[in-house]
Amino acid sequence: MRVLIDTNVLISAVLHGGIPLKAYNKAVSYPNFGVLCVQNINELRRVFNRKFPKKVSDMEKFLALAMQYIEIIDTPETEVEDEGKIRDDDDKTILRAAIFARVDIILTGDRDLLESDIENPKIVTPANFLEQ
Repeated sequence: MRVLIDTNVLISAVLHGGIPLKAYNKAVSYPNFGVLCVQNINELRRVFNRKFPKKVSDMEKFLALAMQYIEIIDTPETEVEDEGKIRDDDDKTILRAAIFARVDIILTGDRDLLESDIENPKIVTPANFLEQ
C-alpha cells in the first residue's frame, strides 16, 4: 500500500517515538511504500524551527534518513472533488497530494482529516494503521 504520512505523525515520531514511530516504520517498510508531499516537509521544518529549535538537528537527521525510503511528491494546485469535506484549507492540499500520488492511506492524527468522512484514500490514525 502507498501511505502518505502527515506532518503531525512525523513530528510525534521524531519527538516521542512510540506509536507514531512504529506506524511510520510500518508505512515505509515492505509491502508498504511511504509518501511525503513537499508541504509536509516545509511544515515539518517550520514547526521545528518555531516550537522545537533545540530539536531541529534531530528532525533533519530523521528527514535525511526518511528521504532514502520515501517518495517526495509535489502538492498540486488543482482542486479535487472531496476536498469540500475538509474544514481546514491546509489539509485540503494534503488530500490533493494523496489523490495525485494515488495513495491508499493517509496516516494522520489530524481531526479535520479524520472526521471528513472521505473514503478514498482511507484516512487512519497511527494506532489504527498498526492494527491493520
